[in-house]
Amino acid sequence: MSSDTLTIKGAVLEESGRSTPYADSIPISISELELAPPGESEVRIKILAAGICHSDLSVVNNNRPRPLPMLLGHEASGVVEELGPGVTEFEVGQHVICTFLPRCEECKACKTDGRIPCERGSKANNEGTLLNGDRPLQRDGEVVNHHLGISGFATHVVADVRSLVAVGEDVPPEVAAVLGCAILTGGGALLNEIKPNEDTSLAVVGLGGVGAAAVLTAAALGLKEIVAIDVQDSKRELAKELGCTEAMTPDEAVESGRKFDAVIEAAGHPKALETAYKITGMGGMTVTVGLPAPNSVSEIDPLVLTAEARTLKGSYLGSAVPKVDIPKYEELWREGKLHAEKLISSRIKLEEINEAMDKLDNGLSLRQVIMFD
Repeated sequence: MSSDTLTIKGAVLEESGRSTPYADSIPISISELELAPPGESEVRIKILAAGICHSDLSVVNNNRPRPLPMLLGHEASGVVEELGPGVTEFEVGQHVICTFLPRCEECKACKTDGRIPCERGSKANNEGTLLNGDRPLQRDGEVVNHHLGISGFATHVVADVRSLVAVGEDVPPEVAAVLGCAILTGGGALLNEIKPNEDTSLAVVGLGGVGAAAVLTAAALGLKEIVAIDVQDSKRELAKELGCTEAMTPDEAVESGRKFDAVIEAAGHPKALETAYKITGMGGMTVTVGLPAPNSVSEIDPLVLTAEARTLKGSYLGSAVPKVDIPKYEELWREGKLHAEKLISSRIKLEEINEAMDKLDNGLSLRQVIMFD
């Protein structure tokens, strides 16, 4: 690598599928790496905050196999430090939010206004590269793969400009980070798919980071009926703080016979999708944003889908176009309507990453956020 490389510190996944607790098996090591300078359409960013998401855990537990070793992290915010050749979209010193699916803006999928994930971006994510195929990370002469075009569990990253959205300096780094994944996904399921009015009755199944983000967005929009459904007592207790009007267990929700205009499934479990479908009313919409384990199977009644004129939709990244959607959430936050800070359950150090994965795996947190100096 060239003499212009930068030595950084980051969290590298060495092996997927190790036994839990991860605090003992230590699948993630804190390593020094060499980061190449940004190329065309790329910038280097100093990371200020990075949230820990189920999309990170799914690589650790091997639900989503990725090429290894891989520097993890995709929900992050930071400050632009260096511009690649010809980059005019950003300026040094500008604050940015990282998003985990770059959009090339040229393929057929990118012409669906966010409905379908970018073909090139998806391919790059699966292969562990940036959008143009670069892997600017090395460790002791070995190439290290990128996670979802970001690899945000590090002091610095190089990212394609199409993975970034500018954000105001008044937005705290940890809030900016969660706008780029949790809010974008949970809020997007609401704004881009359900498109509610204040009288839309909404249920959210699964109060992890994404489900909680959907609730916060619904509250920001002034929905009058927002019901949280979760198996964990602690999550149901948290529901009213997030803006819910009521909270129930999945069994309570089904047995009550209640029906909702719209239901978001955000647990990433086949049974959660079944619950969401059962409590959706006539003419209603069920939107699933959760990512279950491979080969998971849910059972639904197909007759009801037709006879009740229902809609069942999948939504990846909230069916969002990040550069269009993120400014909407930023403005809602600035107006005091979107309380994104309520997503943040703890602020941690990079060195606590394995323990953090255990907490996430056990459902003990919404968003743990790594804070960098």
